Parts: sequence; C-alpha cells; structure tokens
Amino acid sequence: MSDRSLPLPSAMRALDPYTQAFPTLTAEQIDRVRSYGKIRAVAAGETVFQAGDSHISMFIVLSGKLDILQPTKDGERLITTHFPSAFTGEINMISGRRALVHGRVAEAGEFLEIGPDNLRTLIAKDAELSEVFMRAFILRRLALVKQGFGDAVVMGSMHCAATLRIREFLGRNGHPYEFVDLDKDRQSQELLDQFQVSIADVPVLICRGTKVLRHPTLQEVAECLGFNSPIDEAQVRDLIVVGAGPSGLGAAVYAASEGLDVLVIESNAPGGQAGSSSKIENYLGFPVGISGSELATRAINQAQKFGAEMMVAHDVVRLHCNQRPYQIELDNGTRLTTRSIVIATGAQYNKPAIPGLARFESVGVYYGATNMEAQLCEHEEVIVVGGGNSAGQAAVYLSGYASRVHILVRSGQLSDTMSRYLVQRIETHPKISLHLRTEIVGLEGQTHLESVQWKDKQDGRVETMPIRHIFMMTGAVPNTAWLKGSLAMDNKGFIVTGHDLQENGADKPQWSYPRSRYLLETSLPGVFAVGDARAGNVKRVASAVGEGSISVHLVHRVLSEM
Repeated sequence: MSDRSLPLPSAMRALDPYTQAFPTLTAEQIDRVRSYGKIRAVAAGETVFQAGDSHISMFIVLSGKLDILQPTKDGERLITTHFPSAFTGEINMISGRRALVHGRVAEAGEFLEIGPDNLRTLIAKDAELSEVFMRAFILRRLALVKQGFGDAVVMGSMHCAATLRIREFLGRNGHPYEFVDLDKDRQSQELLDQFQVSIADVPVLICRGTKVLRHPTLQEVAECLGFNSPIDEAQVRDLIVVGAGPSGLGAAVYAASEGLDVLVIESNAPGGQAGSSSKIENYLGFPVGISGSELATRAINQAQKFGAEMMVAHDVVRLHCNQRPYQIELDNGTRLTTRSIVIATGAQYNKPAIPGLARFESVGVYYGATNMEAQLCEHEEVIVVGGGNSAGQAAVYLSGYASRVHILVRSGQLSDTMSRYLVQRIETHPKISLHLRTEIVGLEGQTHLESVQWKDKQDGRVETMPIRHIFMMTGAVPNTAWLKGSLAMDNKGFIVTGHDLQENGADKPQWSYPRSRYLLETSLPGVFAVGDARAGNVKRVASAVGEGSISVHLVHRVLSEM
C-alpha cells in the first residue's frame, strides 16, 4: 500500500481543502439545526432548486442523495453529489444572488430545508456552525471561480479594453465565468454563429446560456447576472455606505454586526483602490500578505453574513440634504432614504497629462496590477509609474511575471513615500530597475501601446523603449464630484471633517446643529467621511478600516438623537 492510500489522521483531514469545502455534519450538529428548518420528503428526479433561482434554501441530506449539476450549452455537468449528513450551498446563500447550479435528487429520501432568513439567524447565533458553513460556502465559490463553473461566457480579445473591463468586473465581484479568446479559440466562430454575433459586437456576454449582451455596460452585466437584489425604495434605512473600499466595508461589517439596517452602494466592484493591489504585506494579522481582492472578498462575505445589503455597478449622483432623513439619488433616478450616511468613495489614481494616454487605457495602460493584468505582460518589460506603496507592491508582484520592471519616479528618492521593506526589495531585486527624476513624455502604437518615451529630468535625455505595458499609480484624486455644493471640501476636493472644518475655514454651509461636530462628521450632521475621500486621511488600509469602524460608533450616537 502506497503512502498516498494511507488514511489521513483526523487533524490532517480537518485541514484538507476538500474536507473543508464538503464537510459532513455530526448527528449533534444536525439536531441543533432542526429547529431552524423543516423535514422535506423528496423523490428521485425531483429538482429542489434551479440555476437562476435567488434566495434559495439550504438543504441538509438526512437520507438519499442529491446531485449538484451545472447547466451547459451541451446539457448538464455534474459538480458533486451530496450524501447523508452533507449540506448544499455556496456563498450565494449569504449574498442572495442567483444560484449557478441545479439541485436534483439522485436517490429518494428526506432533506432538512432551511430558508434564507433562518439560515442567517442560525449563522448569527451558532458560532461553530457559522464557521463550518461559511468556510464551505467560500471555498465552494472559489472552486467555481477557479474552474470557470459559472453562468456567464465572455467572448472577446485579450487586447480589447472593453473585454478587460468586463473580466475585471466579474473577477473582482467573485463571479465565475468562462472566457473565450476570439484571437486563439478555434471554435469561437461556431459560438459567434450560434448566437448570431458579429466581431463588431465584441465583447459579448452570454448570460445563463440564453441571453446575449453585445458590448454591454457593467450595469447591464450586473442586471443580467442578478448581482443586485430588488431594493425597496420606500424603506428608510439606518445607514447607507457609499463606496465599498476598505473603509466602506469596515463600516458595513461593524454596522451590520451591531444590528443596523445598512446598504452599501459601489459603482464598480468592492475593494476600491486597494482591491487592485496585488499584495498587501503590512496589514495587521497577515504576516505573509494578502491581495486586495481577497481582503475585499472576505470583508463582503463578513458584512453579508451579518445582513448588510450590497448594490454594485450603480453610481450615486446626488445627495439631497435639504431635509432629514437624507436621500441618495442613483444614476437611474432612484432615490433611497437614510437616517445617516458614510461616504467612502475613495480616490482614483491621477492621470498625468501625457499625449495619447486615454487612447491606450486597458490596452497598454493600466491602473491596477492584479493577476489578470500580470498575465497580459508575461515575459515582457513593463513600466510602473509612481513612488508610493501601491507602486512598490505592483513592481514586486509584476517582477514574478515580467522580464524586467522599470519604476519611474519624478522625485529623487523613494524613502519619503514608500515603506522601507518595499524600498529594500526594489533596490536589491535583479529584475527591477529604478529610474529617479524620470517621467513619461510620449506613447506610440496603433490598436495597442507599442513604445514609450521617457525623459530624464536631470540631463534632459529622452529615450524610446519598446515597452507595451504601463501601470499608472501616481497620486490620487478624490471621487467626490457628486458632492459639490452639498458639503464642505478643500481646494482639492477632499471632504473636510470634524474640527478641521473650522481650522481650514471651510465651515460652509454653516453648522447650525445644537451639538458640536463628531470626529469624521462632515459639514452635514449625520453624514460622515472616511478613507481616501477624507481630507487628512492616512493612506493605509488599516487606517481606512479603522475609520470605517469608528464612524459606526458615531452613527449610533446620531441615530439616538433622532
């Protein structure tokens, strides 16, 4: 008998990824769940849930068998079979999004059915089962993403900016999809013909095997795939968080865990600027580092576990603040009413005044360094522009893919803007070249960036380099244009809060509320600003999360006043 066939010790089995993704419940654990559900007799061939259903129940198999099947264009694909003491579900049990698979009874028996609301209650009250269920749900979703077992097919080109935008949106929202590269896939023409799609329609999203979206917007993608549950416009919420970066997600987790009715609105995908970071190594509790997207995904799951609602692919265009409760207006005209607001819209990287820069965005110029962008520049030379931590993290990460990474910095040193551990890595890395007092002055190419001109500001020398990929990480501009005229901001558009309002002379409109301002409170009572959108913010993930949590403490005070 080989070593591979020997039974694993129980402790090792508990750590095995498959065991954690598909655990079996003990008789005692099942007994604890019984009061939250009802016994359902099932017959062979019966479908207990279908792909496309939302807010589905979780089933624990008491007897019989249940097949989990994914619908495909050629029929169905078996994902797994649940035997007695196993349970169904993945992370959509918490998010309420549509099911990606069918559940069909393979052998008659009895199932314990737990509805979505009762499942949330169970997870909130039972710490042990919460850990078992949440771990399994998350690992199952990760497996679906890794293997592309989803209800979406993206047809496009690796060199198409719109294709990259849709793939990034799906990836950062944790939605599994299959990608068909029209430049390489020999059978792609058959798919184009099958769905009556022309090359001019690319990129194309095939949703649930039936609906075809030609060159869709992110909002159309989110609607087709059911990312957002219906929102009750008449409801008056305790808190609306605008923005789902680290500070917004921090606020959502603490607010929901403390029983507040909270809605998070995100224009693109959760994670904000940090979500595009390849690896964050100085965040407390992660000694080997964590990617920004993974941190964001964990935070979303955590917030939704406590009952927070999430809306993505919608912009907030206006704050109606002439009376309380306030109203938030969305890009589709919807108005949502809330007793308090946390503004966590973050910031975006500056776009230097380089001729042709906009033309090459997503086809050679990128504002994030994730696995997707890294694959585009494998074995090629790349440029990272910027001297902050984000630029340093990107350079180190990309060095694992690119043949050489050039860091261009306008100043004369890195130490003023970058953490010491990153400076040391960059200075000693054999594949990273640092160019101080250097800036890009020209870009050339047809449909994709082909070459770059950079200038050494010390001697005025201009070099032309055949480099096809640039990662821009230069400074930040706050995403606060929608708030102009509603509350006080500094001359750069950052929101002024707390005592800084008086000190900066930015106290307009005048504060007329019967108490003094709270920390992080804007010039409007009950409206708080956190993270990178706030004037005087500390540009660190930990501080952003901290501000989000502090704001909720102050929200409780505001709600007690109403």
